[in-house]
Amino acid sequence: MNPALLPLFVGVPLAVAGLMAVFTPPMWVRSTLMMVPSGLGLAAASLLLWQTRDGQVLAHNVGLWQDGISIPFVADTFTALMLWTTSLLVLVSAAFAAAVHDDQRPFFPSLVLVLYAGVSGALLTGDLFNLFVFIEVMLLPSYGLLAMIGALGRLRAGRIYVTVNLLTSTIFLAGVALVYGATGTVHLGELAGQAAESPVVAAGMGVVILALSIKAAVVPVHGWLARTYPRASPAVTALFSGLHTKVAIYAIYRLYALVFDGDSTYLWIGVLVFSATMLIGVMGAVGEDTTRSILVFHMISQIGYILLGVALFTEIGLMAGIFYLIHHMIVKASLFLSTGAIEHTHGTGALDRLGGIARRQPVLGLVFMGAALSLAGLPPFSGFVAKLTLVIGAVDAQQWAAAAIMIVVSLITLMSMLKIWGGVFWGKDPAHEADHDGSGTTSAEGGTTTVTAARVRPMVLMPGLILTATTLCIGLGAQVLLTLSAEAAQGLLDTSGYLEAVLGG
Repeated sequence: MNPALLPLFVGVPLAVAGLMAVFTPPMWVRSTLMMVPSGLGLAAASLLLWQTRDGQVLAHNVGLWQDGISIPFVADTFTALMLWTTSLLVLVSAAFAAAVHDDQRPFFPSLVLVLYAGVSGALLTGDLFNLFVFIEVMLLPSYGLLAMIGALGRLRAGRIYVTVNLLTSTIFLAGVALVYGATGTVHLGELAGQAAESPVVAAGMGVVILALSIKAAVVPVHGWLARTYPRASPAVTALFSGLHTKVAIYAIYRLYALVFDGDSTYLWIGVLVFSATMLIGVMGAVGEDTTRSILVFHMISQIGYILLGVALFTEIGLMAGIFYLIHHMIVKASLFLSTGAIEHTHGTGALDRLGGIARRQPVLGLVFMGAALSLAGLPPFSGFVAKLTLVIGAVDAQQWAAAAIMIVVSLITLMSMLKIWGGVFWGKDPAHEADHDGSGTTSAEGGTTTVTAARVRPMVLMPGLILTATTLCIGLGAQVLLTLSAEAAQGLLDTSGYLEAVLGG
């Protein structure tokens, strides 16, 4: 791929979003156009992944302006992996949204594509200020998507979401200003290693990392996630779970490797905080009684796992963290989509209002159980390889407590997944359940909403099935992703190739 084509990852979805917003084509055209950019992005990311698999780094200065003025776009193995996974998740989530008719809401397809463009730009940029800009591009449509469709409390959740992210963005921009004031640049190539040498730069970058940690929902700044994500529609929750916090995690990996040069001085803070995130997140799930609220707390817990890789900052630790990041994006989206399919069909995600779904629809039960076992870290799924490799990395770095916490949290995660399985899939049908017309509607009797015995339609089930099959394939052929993750980790440990490309040789 020609490096000059990298901006198209941002330009194509923005152009399609603008055209749909202006011309408002028929519904079937909008549904199709919503999926076209992510399909093209998936193909382009596959080519980019093949091209960067041996450590090659591609870079392009937009408009061919000189360094420090242009917007640099840079792609290495880590970037290509993230672009590939992001494109896959946008594609299947858009397909789910079309299947449940979320895309019929005004501007829904355009907002999804602007979100996709912002994520792609944040992954590709080689400039700290433009990282801020693209994160804001990512967040702006998210406000509308969150408030547009979902549970009754979505407007209150939207206020929390907007307030937290505006505050976090202000903190982020303050950190960028501190870094610029101390160095006179926000170009990542020119900032390389400066935080390890200058306490002032380290302080400024510390503020940036703090803002990214809030966006990633790291304990103790995680409460906003648990109060907002369950209120969005299932399709939007799946999108957000795979994109928003993961962009922040990617940025933490990239910035600590480049600007801090992997300085070991601050790593103990990460080990402590991320271990607490694992434990507190999973304990929060124990008391929840709906599918999505349980899964959201597990999402917080798994963020601790992923970020532990950068806190170890060894070759095996970084490799395991990157592998875990890709695995988690796929598995968590699969779980949100499969349980979202049930919620859409039956009108509820409450454990005590559902039951026996696996007996009526065994394929749906297998889709959920496969992703759930992968999340808990059982073979032959990708989660087993991810957790085993990360535990080995923690032991290798002599972080015994973190390794022990990972094992304990995995057991509690399995128990929580079995809780959902027992309540939703394997338990008895609700006493009042009756199959009326198979339409998935609900009816009110004496003021109590009752759930019908409707079946999830194949088109609603398919997106979750694709992602569960993907985690199984990754687990069975783990060597492929492990090799790519190792190459990505090597690029973080030795940033010379990245710097040579972004600085123009």
